[in-house]
Amino acid sequence: MSAVLSPTQQRAASRPQALSRAGQLFLVVFILVVYEGAVRKWVTSAASLPLIGLRDLCAAWLVFYAWKRGYLRQNMRITSAMFAWSLLVVGWGLFQLAAGQSSLIIFLIGLRFWLLYTWFAIAAAASMNETDYRTAVLTAGWMMLFMAPLVVLQHYSPPGAWINVQLDNDDEEGIYTVVAGVVRTTGTFSFTAGYSTFMGLVAPLVFGLLLARKPRSKHTLFATAVFVALLVGVLMSGSRTAVISSGMMFLVYLLGRMLFSRMQQKPAAAVGVVVALLLVGVFMIFFRDALDVTQTRFEQASESEDFWARVQTILVGEPHVFETLNWLGAGVGYGSNLANFVRTGSSEYFALAESEGGRILLEGGLLGLLYVGLKLLVIAIGVVKSIWLSRKTHSPFPLLVWLTAALAIMTWPSSGQLTAHGLLSIIFAFALLVFRFPRLELFPGRASKT
Repeated sequence: MSAVLSPTQQRAASRPQALSRAGQLFLVVFILVVYEGAVRKWVTSAASLPLIGLRDLCAAWLVFYAWKRGYLRQNMRITSAMFAWSLLVVGWGLFQLAAGQSSLIIFLIGLRFWLLYTWFAIAAAASMNETDYRTAVLTAGWMMLFMAPLVVLQHYSPPGAWINVQLDNDDEEGIYTVVAGVVRTTGTFSFTAGYSTFMGLVAPLVFGLLLARKPRSKHTLFATAVFVALLVGVLMSGSRTAVISSGMMFLVYLLGRMLFSRMQQKPAAAVGVVVALLLVGVFMIFFRDALDVTQTRFEQASESEDFWARVQTILVGEPHVFETLNWLGAGVGYGSNLANFVRTGSSEYFALAESEGGRILLEGGLLGLLYVGLKLLVIAIGVVKSIWLSRKTHSPFPLLVWLTAALAIMTWPSSGQLTAHGLLSIIFAFALLVFRFPRLELFPGRASKT
């Protein structure tokens, strides 16, 4: 039996919700992840650890908030599985500690990388309301808008310019370049990996803005501006990872918009696809020099390394990983740059392996093998469910987010690099939130569907 809402109830249903405490904490973590590097580069490097500590505190606070308010109990299957995994990680880490393979501080760092931010993503997805979700997506759009002018300035500035060097280090030799005189842009991040990871995170959200219903012309203008900012950010990144991953998402967006749209909406979808392609074409003509630099980057890289060997390393691990792998592992957290800094005073390199899979296997041993298997299981479930949801909502957005999350889970250096670790938790939270709010009602103008 259906209930009829009174006018008062209808107004209450359409009234925007306020940001919840969970949404506020999520945004604080998101903002800290993206802008902590800017503070370190241009204000003071001494702020790095306090900001990371504040971020971890907010992440833990959100987990406690979701547990205290009962949000985690609303989906006991995910919560129970994560709780069992947490017990296993803690038990195995203590076993490694007792066997002399690690130290207490490395073990605690390992719990941060292996558990805390996964709990954060699950807690955020369980406790955030629709206004929180909408605000988070729009915040990502505004971040991209603010990032684009900075990237343009970095791209056209010499490597030694203040915008490209850190406050306490003006050595040009430490600046990565695409070709002579053209830097690999970092945006607000202190290293190129953080920026390319950020571009991977925002790409599906930008396409979500393009897909969302826009009641007013200013919404269309905002979505278009963010899309152009994404094009600027990708083409001037000098990063093959950013170009390839964002290009793949763009192709999925184009194909998905035609494939998943309703029959009566396919003409409008086709127009949207053509407009997007025209924007890309005009942009590439306008920024031809940046396109030439990116092309040079790919050519130089192909001459110095085997592309498919690099792909194999990213997905599976370096050859030496399987030669040195033992059943116990070196200790959860041992391969992270934070642990390396604690042990040696330097975070310039990863102690165990460069690849994500390699670090996990060498840190955890048998537990690492199980971790990789669990990642593949989560990816399979999420991608299959997102395809079903895209068909149901007639939008490729769920699939776009989950394909990005799948790529992030398997390849981003999240077990070792602080920024990538935080960004992975953000995209994983978005991927879980898609299942709660699949309709993509990002702009005000009508009541959201429940």
